[in-house]
Amino acid sequence: MGIIGDSLDKAAANTATRPVPKSAGAQIRFLVKHEKGSTRTVALRLVISQRTVERYLKGQIRTPRPDLAAKLVAEVRKDWQPRVRERAKRQAATLAGIVIETRARFVFAAPGTSDDGRIRRITQHLPPQYAARLFDAQTAGASEQQLQNIAAEGLQEQYFKDGSGRADGLVVEFTDIDYIELDY
Repeated sequence: MGIIGDSLDKAAANTATRPVPKSAGAQIRFLVKHEKGSTRTVALRLVISQRTVERYLKGQIRTPRPDLAAKLVAEVRKDWQPRVRERAKRQAATLAGIVIETRARFVFAAPGTSDDGRIRRITQHLPPQYAARLFDAQTAGASEQQLQNIAAEGLQEQYFKDGSGRADGLVVEFTDIDYIELDY
């Protein structure tokens, strides 16, 4: 996925109430349990052999290679505490909203403004409707550009137009993202 999609995934992972398992064996056991006992599916997810997964389960291997260790943590985080994640998403989409922190180029298209983009660092709370739109678009498999457009619209309305209180007709383009972090 892209930078915004990855940031949404990272924000979802940060809603966990318990830490992920630390040891490779515990992580493999979690994945096998999540995959309903299928060591083959876990092996495909981790791009290792089924026999290697079985050896981790038996305790014959304890320390994974650095690349496998990183992949293992990433795969466990994807499936860790799904009900907690869904509850946090539902709360962000209905009550709390989402906080977006970014450093990117913003190009303004409005009467009396220059067309030159400016790099800005912005931290802004977006209302629940933008959080809901981002989550729905991500679930529907939207492209990175579509997610970027939703975030740009939210920043345009909340930061630049101050909730439609000023700058009528202003259109903001959100490009050249240096970094973006989302939190809910």
